[in-house]
This record gives sequence, structure tokens and C-alpha cells, in this order.
Amino acid sequence: MTRDETPTTPLTEGPSIADGRAPAQATGVDELIPTDEALLDEADDSVDTSRVSGWRRILRGNRTLWIVALCAVLSLVVGLLVGRFLISPAEAGETPDPGLVTVPVEFGPLSNDVTLRADVGYADAVDVTIDTTGGGSVVTGAVPEVGATLDPLSIALEIEGRPVIVLPGELPAYRTLRIGVSGPDVLQLKQSLVSIGIDAGDVTSNLFDQATANAVGQLYAQAGYPAPSPEEGAEETVRSAEEGVRAAEDGVQQAQQALNLAGAGPSKLESWQADVNVAAAEQALAAARAGAEGTSVQEAEWALQTARLERDQLWAAKNTGAESAALESARAQVDSAAQTLETARQSVLPFLPSSEVLFLTELPRRVDAVNVSRGTSISGAVMTVSGATVRLTGAAAEADARLLKAGGEGTFELPDGTEHRAVIVELNPGKDNKARWEVLFEPDPLTPEQITQLQGANVRVRIAVGATEGDVLSVPLAALTAGPGGESRIEVAESDPRKGDDTETRIVVVETGLAAKGAVEVTPVDGELDEGDLVVVGK
Repeated sequence: MTRDETPTTPLTEGPSIADGRAPAQATGVDELIPTDEALLDEADDSVDTSRVSGWRRILRGNRTLWIVALCAVLSLVVGLLVGRFLISPAEAGETPDPGLVTVPVEFGPLSNDVTLRADVGYADAVDVTIDTTGGGSVVTGAVPEVGATLDPLSIALEIEGRPVIVLPGELPAYRTLRIGVSGPDVLQLKQSLVSIGIDAGDVTSNLFDQATANAVGQLYAQAGYPAPSPEEGAEETVRSAEEGVRAAEDGVQQAQQALNLAGAGPSKLESWQADVNVAAAEQALAAARAGAEGTSVQEAEWALQTARLERDQLWAAKNTGAESAALESARAQVDSAAQTLETARQSVLPFLPSSEVLFLTELPRRVDAVNVSRGTSISGAVMTVSGATVRLTGAAAEADARLLKAGGEGTFELPDGTEHRAVIVELNPGKDNKARWEVLFEPDPLTPEQITQLQGANVRVRIAVGATEGDVLSVPLAALTAGPGGESRIEVAESDPRKGDDTETRIVVVETGLAAKGAVEVTPVDGELDEGDLVVVGK
């Protein structure tokens, strides 16, 4: 029988027993290799037994070869896949394909802000010193607590039983103010007294007069303390001066009487007697001329002439020069005594020692620190006070500071994260061109708890120096180009910008507005522009 005539007997299913080996479980690789049974199942029933047997010998005799080949194929596939995603360093350094750099158009509010740091604290902190050169320096009471408020008429301190009264004013007290003195400090005192409701007389005059002294007396009465005592012996001087005035006035009266007596005419009796003497002399002369015996005419004429002269002398003006001089001297003594009395009286009028007044600006003030206690002697500053209102003190570069102005608004963050408004109240330039400017802010009212949390903190303040009214379209500054007529324009990509020069673009002429944070407000003038459009900023 030839090989082609090999009988084709169907193979039974199941493991082979003829080869004397127990059937082994198929491994993962075995499952990928066709088994004899699989090949026979797939073979056409008409295939002869010899062809099937040949395939069986090939498959069974080359199992290892099949496994190696399959591993090689799998490795090739994995290598191709990995190579697809790995890039060599050389390839990574290659220049990417040319394309357009685009940025989407944004729509929203745009603002130009100046940001600076500021310290939170009470405004205008100053050290308080008391002039004690003219008296004692031991603190006896009225020591304020930290956090206390000093208002007009408050007692800042009590030194040896005398008050230190707080008044509004800028000039410090540097001398005792009493009647007769003048100067800007007197004018300040008058204006301060009027501001707290005390009439101080003419507030345009810088002279401490009687009205000012009376006002100082009212000041002490409202403060609850007696006015300062005059110097020792001042009251005795007043009494002595009053006696001197009375004595001088008596002297004037006496001198006036003497003058009146010296300048008075004859009395009625003297006048009558003189007339009688003249009449008798005339009768004697007449008798002598008539030839009466014992009397000569000559003697009678002399007697008549004498009588007439005596009568005329009685009515002649008297020389009262001495009496008048005495009267003038007495009157001068009265004037001198009156001036002495006025001076003496002024010495006992109310006055204001420099050690009993504390002038402070921007009242009320808050006590930040107290350096003295009851029973201690004053040496240096007795306390530190500041404004009762909270302020933010910041510093800005000159370029930023010139963008700010008093009344400008800023915001800062409270401890709970909410934004709080603050208004610029003062801008102080630096001492030289390189120095930073001082910027003072006054925040909106804060609660005591917020003040406690913010005291001494350093916060960031943002001030909008320019802002749009609502939402606007904005693009990067780099997107703007100048047209042939000087107009501003932008280039908008219409297709995929990665195509480079093949990208379709269009030009939109725009009108620019506020520029801030590298962006600029734009309004399309010629062409359409919407939020999200891609504008070209580079290639």
C-alpha cells in the first residue's frame, strides 16, 4: 500500500493514550498553538490521513520553534507601540512646526490697581510731656488707663493735687498765661475756651485781659478744681495798694481845698469893711477941703487913696500857683496808687500755669501707653496718646504715589476675609527722590472687636486708580498693532492657528480704553469681535 493509500481512519476525541503520556493541561502559550485535535476539526473530512499525520508531526515536533516565533512577534508589536510614543532628545529639541500664538478675547471688568502694605494703628501717636519746672512733679492721681479717651476738659493727670486739663490746640504750653501777656499762645487759649463753650472775650485779640482771666476761672470751675492760688503776699499787696489809693485821694481833696481857699475872693465882711473905709476916707477929705480944723487936705487924700487900694487888693486875682502844683502832685499820686492797685489786683486774678494744661490736636485722643503711676515723680514722657480713630499708614513708590490722590478709595481684608473700604486722607512725599511716599488711610467704621484684631497688623491695601464701567472686551497689549493711519487694530484667527501662515485671519480696527495688568480695553470700530475670539499675539 502506497503512502497515498493510507487509510483515513477518523480520530477519536480526547487525549492520546498511544504515546503513553498523560494529557497535560494547556498553558497560555499552548492555547495559542493549534493542537492536533483543533487541526483535525478544521480539516475537511475529505483530507487524507497521511496529510493530517504530516501536519501533526510538524506541529508536535516544532513546539519550541512556535513558542520562540510567537514571542518574537509579540516583542515586535510592543516595540512598535513604544516607539510610537517615545521621543529622543534630539527630536525633542527640534523646532516645532510654525504656527500662530493666540490668546482668547476676555469679557469682564478691568481695573488698574496700586497695591501697597499698610500698618493698622491709631492715628498721630505722640509722647506727652508736662512742664514741671515751676512746681512739683509727684503724680497724685487721675492716672488714665491704657485705652482711655482724652476729650476736651478731660484731666490727663493730677500732679501734687493740681489738674492737667486737656484742651484743643496745636502749640504746646511753654509759659504761664496771666493777665497782661500777649502772643499766639494766648490767642490759642481763647479759641480753645470758646470751642468748649466758655466766653473768653475778643477771640481775635492775642492779649490776656480781664475777660480771659474770668474765662480761666470758669475753666477751673468746670474741671472741678479751684483756680491756682496767687503768689504769697499778693493779697496783702492788694490791701496795701487800696490804702495807698485812699490816701492819695485824700491828698487830692486837701490840695483842692487849699487851692479853692487861695483863689477865693474877699468875704462879705471884708468887702463891707473895705467899702466903709473908702467912704470914711472920702468924708474926711471932704471935711478937710471944707476947712475943718485938725485935718490937712493932703493927709485926707492919702488916706482915701490907701482905702481904695486896700479895697481893690481884696478883689484882685490871687496867686494860686503853689496850691495848683500841690493839687497836680496829689492827683499824680492817685494815678500811681491806682496803677499799683491794678497790678496788685491782677496778681490775684485767675491765671493758667503751663504745668496745668495739655494742648492736643484732633481730640478725642486714645491713651496708648502710661509711663507713670501714682506716687512717682515725672521724668520724661508721662504717656503716649494717639488719635481715637484707626488709621492705616502705608508707603508707596513715587511712581505709584503720583497715581493716588486724597479722597481715593481702597480696600483691605479684615481678619474674617471680608473686604473693607478705606479712604486716602493724606499723601506725604518722601524727603528725597528715592524715598517712598507715606500714604494715610481712614477706614470705614470698625467694631471694637475688629479694632482689637487689627491693631498692629500689616495689611495689603488695593487702590483702583482706573476702572471700567462694567464688563468690557479686553486683549493683551501684545495683540495691538498700528495701522497705516495710526489706528489700533488686532488680528483675529479664523481657522486653526497651528497652520501658521496658512491660518485664515482677519483684521479688526479697535478703539482702546483702560490698560491694566498687561491687558487693554478694546471696542471694535471696523469688524466684529466677541468674547473667546482668538487674537494673534505672536508666531
